[in-house]
Amino acid sequence: MKYKSKDYNEKKDSNIKWIITVSLVALLLSLFLSFTATKAISNLNIILAIVLLLVVILIGIIFDIVAVGVTIANENNFHAMASKKVKGAKTSIKLIKNSHKVSNFCADVIGDICGVLSGTVSAIIALKISSYYNLTFDVQALITSFVSALTIGGKAIGKTIAKTNSTKIVALVSKFLNFFSKDKKALKNHN
Repeated sequence: MKYKSKDYNEKKDSNIKWIITVSLVALLLSLFLSFTATKAISNLNIILAIVLLLVVILIGIIFDIVAVGVTIANENNFHAMASKKVKGAKTSIKLIKNSHKVSNFCADVIGDICGVLSGTVSAIIALKISSYYNLTFDVQALITSFVSALTIGGKAIGKTIAKTNSTKIVALVSKFLNFFSKDKKALKNHN
């Protein structure tokens, strides 16, 4: 009879914790953002609502770029940087070692929430346009098609950018994370 190793059980427990955590974060974040967006968009004029829609689409594209960049980045580049004491290199290594979680969070949690939000926002915009201009045809279908094309095209371009610039993308994300880190070591290094 084979016994599973302690490492295997710890990884399994860690994966279960991650799945539960990321699901709860997605639920709470989606609920908050959907509620907030619905209330905010209802009170905005059409132009500002369209700007907000474009921002939501752009956020989804940016997070997709990060997800792909972290997934395909070469960890060895950052080991070389870490040996030269380049700021953010160790964080980059952690991101790459946890690329499955980073990718899941960026592409699935944030990306999917942006997809749902863009659908919600586009529906509200369609209602506003239909009622303002007293239109009888299906504006929602046109807006949804435009949003889909913009999102898919943007992500296709983003994947190309991520493929050719994965090291720069991971380094930039690491610098961003280190800037907002409350880690005591990071604070000591800045003083």
